[in-house]
Amino acid sequence: MNINAEKPFVSIIIPVKNFERTIEKTFDYLLNLDYPRNSWEWVIADGGSTDKTIEIIKSWQKKYPFIKLVEVPNCPSPGFARNRALEVVKGDFLFFTDADCAPDKNWLNEMLKHFEQDPKIAAVGGEVYTLKVDPDNLVEAWCQHFRFNMVSPRYGFIKQGYFPEFPLLPNPTDVGGHKAYFFGTCNVAYRKAAMQQIEAKFWDRPTGEDMDLSYQHRSRGWKFYFAPKAKVDHMHRADLSSLRKVWVAYGQAHLPLIDKYVKKNVLEIIFQFKKGNPAIVMPFPVKGFIYLGNFHLMHIFALFFIVGLILSLILRGMILPIFTLLSFLLMLYFAYQYIKWNFDMEPKNKFWVWCKMKYLTNLSFIQGGLKEFWKYKILCLEPSF
Repeated sequence: MNINAEKPFVSIIIPVKNFERTIEKTFDYLLNLDYPRNSWEWVIADGGSTDKTIEIIKSWQKKYPFIKLVEVPNCPSPGFARNRALEVVKGDFLFFTDADCAPDKNWLNEMLKHFEQDPKIAAVGGEVYTLKVDPDNLVEAWCQHFRFNMVSPRYGFIKQGYFPEFPLLPNPTDVGGHKAYFFGTCNVAYRKAAMQQIEAKFWDRPTGEDMDLSYQHRSRGWKFYFAPKAKVDHMHRADLSSLRKVWVAYGQAHLPLIDKYVKKNVLEIIFQFKKGNPAIVMPFPVKGFIYLGNFHLMHIFALFFIVGLILSLILRGMILPIFTLLSFLLMLYFAYQYIKWNFDMEPKNKFWVWCKMKYLTNLSFIQGGLKEFWKYKILCLEPSF
Protein backbone atom coordinates (compact mmCIF):
# COMPACT_ATOMS: atom_id res chain seq x y z
CA MET A 1 0.00 0.00 0.00
CA ASN A 2 1.31 3.46 -0.85
CA ILE A 3 -0.97 6.32 0.04
CA ASN A 4 1.63 9.01 -0.55
CA ALA A 5 3.17 9.70 -3.96
CA GLU A 6 6.52 10.72 -2.52
CA LYS A 7 6.97 8.54 0.53
CA PRO A 8 6.27 4.81 0.93
CA PHE A 9 3.77 3.85 3.57
CA VAL A 10 5.58 2.38 6.57
CA SER A 11 4.56 0.45 9.66
CA ILE A 12 6.34 0.94 12.98
CA ILE A 13 5.90 -2.18 15.10
CA ILE A 14 6.44 -2.16 18.86
CA PRO A 15 5.76 -5.09 21.23
CA VAL A 16 5.05 -4.03 24.81
CA LYS A 17 4.39 -5.50 28.21
CA ASN A 18 4.46 -3.30 31.31
CA PHE A 19 6.34 -0.40 29.78
CA GLU A 20 4.69 2.48 31.63
CA ARG A 21 8.15 3.70 32.69
CA THR A 22 9.34 4.52 29.16
CA ILE A 23 6.60 4.17 26.53
CA GLU A 24 5.55 7.83 26.44
CA LYS A 25 9.15 8.94 25.96
CA THR A 26 9.35 6.56 22.99
CA PHE A 27 6.12 8.00 21.59
CA ASP A 28 7.51 11.53 21.95
CA TYR A 29 10.56 10.58 19.90
CA LEU A 30 8.43 8.86 17.25
CA LEU A 31 6.29 11.98 16.86
CA ASN A 32 9.46 13.94 16.20
CA LEU A 33 10.42 11.75 13.22
CA ASP A 34 10.81 13.60 9.93
CA TYR A 35 8.08 11.78 8.02
CA PRO A 36 4.54 12.64 6.84
CA ARG A 37 1.98 11.34 9.31
CA ASN A 38 -0.37 10.20 6.57
CA SER A 39 2.33 7.79 5.36
CA TRP A 40 2.78 5.75 8.52
CA GLU A 41 1.08 3.69 11.16
CA TRP A 42 2.21 2.61 14.61
CA VAL A 43 1.21 -0.93 15.49
CA ILE A 44 1.56 -1.57 19.23
CA ALA A 45 1.22 -5.22 20.25
CA ASP A 46 0.56 -5.51 23.99
CA GLY A 47 1.42 -8.88 25.48
CA GLY A 48 -0.79 -8.63 28.57
CA SER A 49 0.32 -5.54 30.48
CA THR A 50 -0.84 -5.26 34.08
CA ASP A 51 0.40 -1.73 34.71
CA LYS A 52 -0.79 1.48 33.00
CA THR A 53 0.69 0.68 29.58
CA ILE A 54 -2.64 0.01 27.79
CA GLU A 55 -4.22 3.02 29.45
CA ILE A 56 -1.39 5.20 28.12
CA ILE A 57 -1.67 3.74 24.59
CA LYS A 58 -5.44 4.32 24.45
CA SER A 59 -5.06 7.91 25.61
CA TRP A 60 -2.61 8.51 22.75
CA GLN A 61 -4.95 6.79 20.28
CA LYS A 62 -7.56 9.46 20.99
CA LYS A 63 -5.17 12.11 19.69
CA TYR A 64 -3.43 10.14 16.94
CA PRO A 65 -5.57 7.84 14.76
CA PHE A 66 -2.51 6.25 13.12
CA ILE A 67 -1.84 4.31 16.35
CA LYS A 68 -3.17 0.74 16.30
CA LEU A 69 -3.36 -1.44 19.39
CA VAL A 70 -3.25 -5.22 19.09
CA GLU A 71 -3.93 -6.89 22.43
CA VAL A 72 -2.34 -10.33 22.91
CA PRO A 73 -3.36 -11.73 26.32
CA ASN A 74 -1.18 -14.48 27.80
CA CYS A 75 1.52 -13.66 25.26
CA PRO A 76 4.44 -16.11 25.55
CA SER A 77 7.14 -13.89 23.99
CA PRO A 78 7.89 -10.60 22.17
CA GLY A 79 8.20 -12.59 18.93
CA PHE A 80 4.66 -13.91 19.32
CA ALA A 81 3.39 -10.34 19.83
CA ARG A 82 5.26 -9.13 16.74
CA ASN A 83 3.69 -11.91 14.66
CA ARG A 84 0.24 -10.76 15.74
CA ALA A 85 1.17 -7.22 14.71
CA LEU A 86 2.32 -8.51 11.31
CA GLU A 87 -1.20 -9.80 10.68
CA VAL A 88 -2.58 -6.24 10.52
CA VAL A 89 0.25 -4.11 9.11
CA LYS A 90 -0.24 -2.19 5.87
CA GLY A 91 3.25 -0.81 5.28
CA ASP A 92 5.60 -1.62 2.42
CA PHE A 93 8.45 -1.42 4.93
CA LEU A 94 8.23 -2.71 8.48
CA PHE A 95 10.20 -0.82 11.11
CA PHE A 96 10.83 -2.55 14.42
CA THR A 97 11.76 -0.86 17.66
CA ASP A 98 10.88 -1.19 21.35
CA ALA A 99 8.96 0.84 23.90
CA ASP A 100 12.20 1.79 25.65
CA CYS A 101 13.84 3.23 22.53
CA ALA A 102 14.25 6.74 21.13
CA PRO A 103 14.75 6.80 17.33
CA ASP A 104 16.70 9.62 15.73
CA LYS A 105 14.71 12.24 13.79
CA ASN A 106 15.99 10.90 10.43
CA TRP A 107 15.57 7.23 11.37
CA LEU A 108 12.95 6.38 8.74
CA ASN A 109 14.47 8.33 5.86
CA GLU A 110 17.98 7.03 6.55
CA MET A 111 16.75 3.44 6.39
CA LEU A 112 14.55 3.91 3.33
CA LYS A 113 17.24 5.43 1.13
CA HIS A 114 19.26 2.20 1.33
CA PHE A 115 16.25 0.05 0.43
CA GLU A 116 15.80 2.23 -2.66
CA GLN A 117 19.39 1.58 -3.80
CA ASP A 118 19.15 -2.23 -3.93
CA PRO A 119 15.96 -4.33 -4.30
CA LYS A 120 17.82 -7.38 -2.89
CA ILE A 121 18.17 -5.73 0.52
CA ALA A 122 15.74 -7.43 2.89
CA ALA A 123 16.74 -5.51 6.02
CA VAL A 124 18.47 -2.31 7.03
CA GLY A 125 19.67 -1.93 10.60
CA GLY A 126 21.10 1.04 12.43
CA GLU A 127 23.30 1.69 15.43
CA VAL A 128 22.07 1.46 19.02
CA TYR A 129 23.23 3.83 21.74
CA THR A 130 22.26 4.27 25.38
CA LEU A 131 19.73 6.84 26.57
CA LYS A 132 20.05 7.31 30.32
CA VAL A 133 16.74 7.91 32.07
CA ASP A 134 18.23 8.33 35.52
CA PRO A 135 21.63 10.09 35.62
CA ASP A 136 22.43 8.44 38.96
CA ASN A 137 21.54 4.89 37.92
CA LEU A 138 24.72 2.80 37.93
CA VAL A 139 23.30 0.01 35.76
CA GLU A 140 22.42 2.49 33.02
CA ALA A 141 25.93 3.98 33.30
CA TRP A 142 27.40 0.50 32.98
CA CYS A 143 25.31 -0.27 29.87
CA GLN A 144 26.47 2.96 28.28
CA HIS A 145 30.14 2.22 28.96
CA PHE A 146 29.76 -1.40 27.84
CA ARG A 147 28.11 -0.23 24.58
CA PHE A 148 25.26 -2.62 25.28
CA ASN A 149 23.42 -3.75 22.11
CA MET A 150 25.64 -1.68 19.79
CA VAL A 151 26.10 -3.25 16.36
CA SER A 152 29.51 -1.97 15.25
CA PRO A 153 31.60 -3.08 18.28
CA ARG A 154 30.00 -6.52 18.15
CA TYR A 155 31.64 -7.13 14.76
CA GLY A 156 35.03 -5.46 15.15
CA PHE A 157 33.83 -1.87 14.66
CA ILE A 158 32.48 -2.38 11.14
CA LYS A 159 31.60 0.61 8.97
CA GLN A 160 28.48 1.29 6.91
CA GLY A 161 27.80 -1.37 4.31
CA TYR A 162 26.58 -4.86 3.58
CA PHE A 163 26.78 -7.72 6.05
CA PRO A 164 28.80 -10.73 4.83
CA GLU A 165 26.91 -13.42 2.97
CA PHE A 166 25.52 -16.19 5.13
CA PRO A 167 27.75 -19.31 4.79
CA LEU A 168 26.33 -22.28 2.89
CA LEU A 169 27.51 -24.55 5.73
CA PRO A 170 27.75 -22.29 8.78
CA ASN A 171 29.88 -23.09 11.80
CA PRO A 172 28.44 -22.57 15.29
CA THR A 173 30.11 -19.14 15.68
CA ASP A 174 28.43 -18.02 12.43
CA VAL A 175 25.11 -18.52 14.18
CA GLY A 176 25.66 -17.96 17.90
CA GLY A 177 29.13 -16.48 18.21
CA HIS A 178 31.21 -13.46 17.23
CA LYS A 179 30.47 -13.96 13.50
CA ALA A 180 26.71 -14.15 13.99
CA TYR A 181 25.68 -11.10 11.96
CA PHE A 182 22.13 -10.02 12.74
CA PHE A 183 20.05 -6.94 13.56
CA GLY A 184 18.25 -6.65 16.87
CA THR A 185 14.58 -5.75 16.74
CA CYS A 186 15.17 -2.54 18.68
CA ASN A 187 16.47 -0.97 15.44
CA VAL A 188 15.79 -2.72 12.14
CA ALA A 189 13.51 -2.36 9.12
CA TYR A 190 12.41 -5.19 6.81
CA ARG A 191 11.08 -5.10 3.28
CA LYS A 192 7.63 -6.64 3.58
CA ALA A 193 7.89 -8.22 0.11
CA ALA A 194 10.97 -10.14 1.26
CA MET A 195 9.23 -11.41 4.39
CA GLN A 196 6.22 -12.48 2.37
CA GLN A 197 8.30 -14.23 -0.28
CA ILE A 198 9.96 -16.56 2.24
CA GLU A 199 6.93 -16.62 4.58
CA ALA A 200 9.11 -15.39 7.42
CA LYS A 201 7.87 -14.92 10.94
CA PHE A 202 9.32 -14.68 14.43
CA TRP A 203 9.65 -17.78 16.53
CA ASP A 204 7.84 -17.92 19.88
CA ARG A 205 10.84 -18.51 22.15
CA PRO A 206 11.49 -15.78 24.77
CA THR A 207 14.65 -14.57 23.02
CA GLY A 208 16.73 -15.06 19.87
CA GLU A 209 13.80 -14.22 17.58
CA ASP A 210 15.73 -11.32 16.04
CA MET A 211 18.66 -13.60 15.15
CA ASP A 212 16.37 -16.27 13.73
CA LEU A 213 14.49 -13.77 11.55
CA SER A 214 17.82 -12.46 10.26
CA TYR A 215 19.04 -15.95 9.35
CA GLN A 216 15.75 -16.87 7.67
CA HIS A 217 16.45 -14.11 5.15
CA ARG A 218 20.24 -14.26 4.90
CA SER A 219 20.26 -18.05 4.41
CA ARG A 220 18.02 -17.53 1.38
CA GLY A 221 20.30 -15.01 -0.29
CA TRP A 222 18.71 -11.76 0.88
CA LYS A 223 21.08 -8.91 1.74
CA PHE A 224 21.44 -7.01 5.01
CA TYR A 225 22.78 -3.46 5.15
CA PHE A 226 24.23 -1.65 8.17
CA ALA A 227 23.38 2.08 8.26
CA PRO A 228 24.90 3.54 11.47
CA LYS A 229 23.33 6.97 10.93
CA ALA A 230 19.89 5.40 11.40
CA LYS A 231 20.47 5.41 15.12
CA VAL A 232 18.28 4.61 18.07
CA ASP A 233 18.95 5.43 21.71
CA HIS A 234 17.99 2.62 24.06
CA MET A 235 16.73 3.00 27.64
CA HIS A 236 18.21 -0.09 29.26
CA ARG A 237 17.35 -2.14 32.34
CA ALA A 238 17.41 -0.15 35.55
CA ASP A 239 18.64 -2.87 37.92
CA LEU A 240 21.33 -5.54 37.84
CA SER A 241 18.93 -8.43 38.41
CA SER A 242 16.95 -7.58 35.25
CA LEU A 243 20.13 -7.10 33.26
CA ARG A 244 21.45 -10.50 34.35
CA LYS A 245 18.22 -12.17 33.22
CA VAL A 246 18.69 -10.60 29.78
CA TRP A 247 22.19 -12.03 29.49
CA VAL A 248 21.04 -15.50 30.57
CA ALA A 249 18.38 -15.35 27.84
CA TYR A 250 20.94 -14.23 25.24
CA GLY A 251 23.15 -17.23 25.95
CA GLN A 252 20.21 -19.60 26.12
CA ALA A 253 19.04 -18.55 22.64
CA HIS A 254 22.20 -19.79 20.95
CA LEU A 255 21.51 -23.50 21.41
CA PRO A 256 18.22 -23.69 19.44
CA LEU A 257 19.71 -21.40 16.77
CA ILE A 258 22.71 -23.69 16.29
CA ASP A 259 20.38 -26.69 16.35
CA LYS A 260 18.35 -25.14 13.52
CA TYR A 261 21.08 -23.76 11.24
CA VAL A 262 24.29 -25.74 11.83
CA LYS A 263 24.08 -29.09 10.01
CA LYS A 264 27.55 -30.46 10.78
CA ASN A 265 28.88 -31.80 14.06
CA VAL A 266 31.85 -29.55 14.69
CA LEU A 267 33.27 -27.96 17.82
CA GLU A 268 35.04 -24.60 17.57
CA ILE A 269 37.66 -23.55 20.11
CA ILE A 270 38.19 -19.80 19.86
CA PHE A 271 41.32 -18.30 21.39
CA GLN A 272 39.65 -15.04 22.29
CA PHE A 273 42.64 -13.77 24.30
CA LYS A 274 44.68 -13.61 21.07
CA LYS A 275 44.25 -10.89 18.45
CA GLY A 276 41.93 -11.86 15.61
CA ASN A 277 40.20 -14.65 17.58
CA PRO A 278 42.05 -17.57 15.94
CA ALA A 279 40.11 -20.81 16.17
CA ILE A 280 40.37 -24.55 15.82
CA VAL A 281 37.43 -26.28 14.10
CA MET A 282 37.24 -30.03 14.55
CA PRO A 283 34.70 -32.81 14.10
CA PHE A 284 33.11 -33.65 17.42
CA PRO A 285 30.14 -35.69 18.69
CA VAL A 286 28.69 -32.52 20.24
CA LYS A 287 28.52 -29.36 18.11
CA GLY A 288 29.05 -25.92 19.54
CA PHE A 289 31.85 -23.60 20.58
CA ILE A 290 34.25 -22.93 23.45
CA TYR A 291 35.66 -19.44 23.90
CA LEU A 292 38.90 -18.99 25.83
CA GLY A 293 39.19 -15.37 26.93
CA ASN A 294 40.36 -13.46 29.97
CA PHE A 295 37.27 -14.41 32.01
CA HIS A 296 37.82 -18.11 31.41
CA LEU A 297 41.59 -18.10 31.86
CA MET A 298 41.59 -16.26 35.17
CA HIS A 299 39.27 -18.97 36.53
CA ILE A 300 41.34 -21.80 35.03
CA PHE A 301 44.57 -20.52 36.58
CA ALA A 302 42.79 -19.79 39.86
CA LEU A 303 41.80 -23.44 39.95
CA PHE A 304 45.38 -24.51 39.11
CA PHE A 305 46.66 -22.25 41.90
CA ILE A 306 44.30 -23.75 44.50
CA VAL A 307 45.11 -27.32 43.46
CA GLY A 308 48.83 -26.58 43.43
CA LEU A 309 48.64 -24.91 46.84
CA ILE A 310 46.88 -27.89 48.37
CA LEU A 311 49.28 -30.41 46.82
CA SER A 312 52.29 -28.31 47.83
CA LEU A 313 51.21 -28.57 51.44
CA ILE A 314 50.83 -32.32 51.18
CA LEU A 315 53.74 -33.31 48.93
CA ARG A 316 57.37 -32.28 48.96
CA GLY A 317 59.45 -31.05 46.08
CA MET A 318 60.24 -27.92 44.07
CA ILE A 319 58.03 -28.52 41.03
CA LEU A 320 54.68 -27.97 42.77
CA PRO A 321 55.62 -24.64 44.38
CA ILE A 322 56.87 -23.34 41.00
CA PHE A 323 53.66 -24.53 39.32
CA THR A 324 51.59 -22.90 42.08
CA LEU A 325 53.44 -19.58 41.84
CA LEU A 326 53.21 -19.54 38.04
CA SER A 327 49.47 -20.30 38.23
CA PHE A 328 49.00 -17.46 40.72
CA LEU A 329 50.85 -14.97 38.51
CA LEU A 330 48.88 -16.01 35.41
CA MET A 331 45.63 -15.74 37.36
CA LEU A 332 46.56 -12.17 38.33
CA TYR A 333 47.58 -11.34 34.76
CA PHE A 334 44.33 -12.48 33.15
CA ALA A 335 42.27 -10.95 35.98
CA TYR A 336 43.97 -7.61 35.29
CA GLN A 337 43.37 -7.99 31.55
CA TYR A 338 39.72 -8.65 32.34
CA ILE A 339 39.08 -5.68 34.66
CA LYS A 340 41.45 -3.04 33.22
CA TRP A 341 38.70 -1.83 30.91
CA ASN A 342 36.84 -0.60 34.02
CA PHE A 343 39.55 1.87 35.03
CA ASP A 344 38.13 4.39 32.54
CA MET A 345 34.65 4.40 34.05
CA GLU A 346 33.30 7.30 36.05
CA PRO A 347 32.96 7.80 38.95
CA LYS A 348 36.27 6.23 39.90
CA ASN A 349 35.10 5.45 43.43
CA LYS A 350 32.65 2.91 41.95
CA PHE A 351 35.44 0.83 40.39
CA TRP A 352 34.53 -2.36 42.28
CA VAL A 353 30.86 -1.85 41.41
CA TRP A 354 31.82 -1.78 37.73
CA CYS A 355 33.90 -4.92 38.22
CA LYS A 356 30.98 -6.64 39.91
CA MET A 357 28.59 -5.73 37.08
CA LYS A 358 31.01 -6.89 34.42
CA TYR A 359 31.68 -10.17 36.19
CA LEU A 360 28.06 -11.02 37.00
CA THR A 361 26.71 -10.19 33.54
CA ASN A 362 29.49 -12.24 31.93
CA LEU A 363 28.76 -15.09 34.30
CA SER A 364 25.05 -14.88 33.42
CA PHE A 365 25.88 -15.05 29.71
CA ILE A 366 27.91 -18.22 30.26
CA GLN A 367 25.21 -19.73 32.48
CA GLY A 368 22.64 -19.13 29.74
CA GLY A 369 24.79 -20.84 27.11
CA LEU A 370 25.10 -23.95 29.27
CA LYS A 371 21.54 -23.98 30.60
CA GLU A 372 19.93 -26.33 28.07
CA PHE A 373 22.94 -28.44 27.14
CA TRP A 374 21.20 -31.72 28.00
CA LYS A 375 18.13 -30.78 25.96
CA TYR A 376 19.98 -29.92 22.74
CA LYS A 377 23.31 -31.73 23.24
CA ILE A 378 24.99 -28.52 22.08
CA LEU A 379 27.91 -26.95 23.94
CA CYS A 380 28.09 -23.15 24.09
CA LEU A 381 30.78 -21.75 26.37
CA GLU A 382 30.13 -18.08 25.72
CA PRO A 383 32.80 -15.39 25.21
CA SER A 384 34.57 -13.27 27.78
CA PHE A 385 33.53 -9.61 27.89
